[in-house]
Amino acid sequence: MGVPIILSFLAYIVGMLAIGVYFYKKTSDIGDYFLGGRQLGPAVTALSAGASDMSGWLLLGLPGYMYASGIVSFWLALGLTIGAYLNWLYVAKRLRVYTELANDSITLSDYFESRFEDHSHILRLVSAIVILIFFTLYTSSGLVGGAKLFEASFGIPYGTSLWVGAIVIISYTFLGGYQAVSWTDFIQGLLMMGALVMVPIVVMSDVGGFGAAVDQVRSIDVKRLDILSGTTFIGIISLMAWGLGYFGQPHILVRFMSISSKGEIPKARRIGMTWMILSMAGALSVGFFGIAYVQSHGISLEDSEKIFINLTQILFNPWISGILLAAILAAIMSTIDSQLLVSSSAVTEDIFKTFLKKDATEKQLVWFSRGSVIVISVIALLISADKDSKVLSLVSYAWGGFGAAFGPVVLFSLFWRGMSKNGALFGMIAGAVTVVVWKNLSGGIFDLYEIVPGFLLCSLVIVVLSLREQPSASILQKFESVEEQVKL
Repeated sequence: MGVPIILSFLAYIVGMLAIGVYFYKKTSDIGDYFLGGRQLGPAVTALSAGASDMSGWLLLGLPGYMYASGIVSFWLALGLTIGAYLNWLYVAKRLRVYTELANDSITLSDYFESRFEDHSHILRLVSAIVILIFFTLYTSSGLVGGAKLFEASFGIPYGTSLWVGAIVIISYTFLGGYQAVSWTDFIQGLLMMGALVMVPIVVMSDVGGFGAAVDQVRSIDVKRLDILSGTTFIGIISLMAWGLGYFGQPHILVRFMSISSKGEIPKARRIGMTWMILSMAGALSVGFFGIAYVQSHGISLEDSEKIFINLTQILFNPWISGILLAAILAAIMSTIDSQLLVSSSAVTEDIFKTFLKKDATEKQLVWFSRGSVIVISVIALLISADKDSKVLSLVSYAWGGFGAAFGPVVLFSLFWRGMSKNGALFGMIAGAVTVVVWKNLSGGIFDLYEIVPGFLLCSLVIVVLSLREQPSASILQKFESVEEQVKL
């Protein structure tokens, strides 16, 4: 690949590590390490939420899906866009207010326990287990994407590529905690959006413009221009249902918890949604115009998820290509670091501090959290060993798990004063178990995405069990206080 690309990668990696070292010196307690002291501004909050949400699938999985299936992939993008907007509009402000009033909760598990005054800690434990299971899978998807990038760019064997990417990400997450993760995500988000705007424009120009690209795709397979091709009503519901996942993603929800004030959320929403729409449109365009480019130039593409990588290597000079390829690494790193941090918080706050060492000092908690980052990373590496793994497939499993287990619990807890602890607990379990069982059925049932039955069953259990109990006066009083604060 040559010196320019290598130097571009190295400069990017050194920059990310420098941010980690900088915030290492500013991290003094566990609140700083996991939530950044609730001091983030709207721009950093918005782009770090978007970048940690999208991950490597935005530059690998989504373009690859468009390349392989055509514009039917639009339904997936539409569902995600609607879900993200509703999450910003209805969940962000209430969650920011509620988590501060609920004993200044710094993790989602912490919030669940405080919201329902669960002195048994069972809600904390179960939610921590769910986080560890699905985030280990989610982290694996990012490591697979990173390995594909290094393998395609530098010819490094897949196994070695896994370790190279993991070491970089672990290093700055280990050092700097939440602020390092958020600021690196902010930079990575800008880089991702820039790449996704630039690449499709250049590809479209190379194939002769939009009309020529459409004609080329039509000559290859007219079905790729049919938004209903190869799918059914159930299939469209499954693609749109990805939007439900937003309400239960811990690494996104924690961004709402960490913004400096609830008054900054509308500004963050506008920034975040603009970023998302531009980035999603760019990712779909890369896959679509990539179909025409590959065909017109007689290129053999064995793995559709490498379309973005191949186009950047072919169409740009080595210096620009290096920067664009670094955007893929940015997308991967921006999600893995957030997932590692949330997983670490689950081990540290929800298991170690709560059940094993209640008198742990702040310093001990921070260092235990850093050790957890390493252990979780190693487990994810072992899962990622299969080089034939598909990024989008791994992401869909984890995304569905969180959406079904946590999504209804978050929504009902924020908007229904009558929700009970048992409703939250057994709803969470029902959602998670349904996703696992449904996913492992042969081909699923009706090819329906597992988040749909999981989300519905979780909601049903919450309602049925909550109607049988009466919340305490203190729970109701706190809920009313949140209502008043949200209206201000």
